[in-house]
Amino acid sequence: KCQLTFIDGVFAPNLSKVDAPEGLTVTPLPFRDPEVVSYLGSVIEDSRPFVALNTAFARDGAHVRARSGVRLETPIHLLFLSTDRGAPFVTYPRILIELEPNAHLSLVESFVGLSGVYLTNAVTEISLSEGATLDYTKVQRESHQAFHVAAMEVRQARNSVFRSHSIALGAAISRNDAATRLEGEGADATLNGLFEGTGRQVVDNHTTIDHASPHTTSRELYKGVLGERAKGVFLGRIHVRPHAQKIDAIQTNRTLLLSDSAAIHTRPQLEVHADDVRCSHGASIGRLD
Repeated sequence: KCQLTFIDGVFAPNLSKVDAPEGLTVTPLPFRDPEVVSYLGSVIEDSRPFVALNTAFARDGAHVRARSGVRLETPIHLLFLSTDRGAPFVTYPRILIELEPNAHLSLVESFVGLSGVYLTNAVTEISLSEGATLDYTKVQRESHQAFHVAAMEVRQARNSVFRSHSIALGAAISRNDAATRLEGEGADATLNGLFEGTGRQVVDNHTTIDHASPHTTSRELYKGVLGERAKGVFLGRIHVRPHAQKIDAIQTNRTLLLSDSAAIHTRPQLEVHADDVRCSHGASIGRLD
């Protein structure tokens, strides 16, 4: 079992357990290691305000690195638990995931809070080398008085596979930015999302799939259920670069509204600069009879 637990943004060794095979590193992010610190920001840029804030103020996080050929079927669990401290506070989790050629991993990020007012500002950087496969799941169950802002970005080399599953259930206001850049031929990406909102919750999902190389494939499906006065946002962008021919990309957003006051703002986008591609996108919004 591999689990790292963080309480209010601080690593909790007594609630963590790491039983990793040879070639797999699962540790708190070593901010004093110059090599690791220099790698931060190589996948995700600091041009966005909340990413820049995380880079400036992050003091704890997780580092997962799989050497070439490592395979682990049991998911690695990164648990970020926020407590009710009686006053608002902010945490800045930073997660760095590196898979060397032909490594295969499953990883789950959980953000949980029972009560209290706080802000979670999380950043995850993922680097997939040639032939690497990562099954990545994020579960957001923050306190309904809390705020959650997160950015996850991936760089995919040749023949790498990335599968993402985003589940957003908590927080008064949540914003999830998920992006992957398919830089090598044969790279494959799947972005799945499920979001649910009640009361006056706001659930915001922004995704980007950048087909930067020919012969790459992507599938995206985000589904939502919104009730009472909840609001949802889905902005999905597929970008196909001029030289990226033979692209296969499908994007879908479907939302179910359970009340007359619930609303979804959806905008699927295709930005295609090549002519030999198969790309489609669509959105549907329905209400119960």
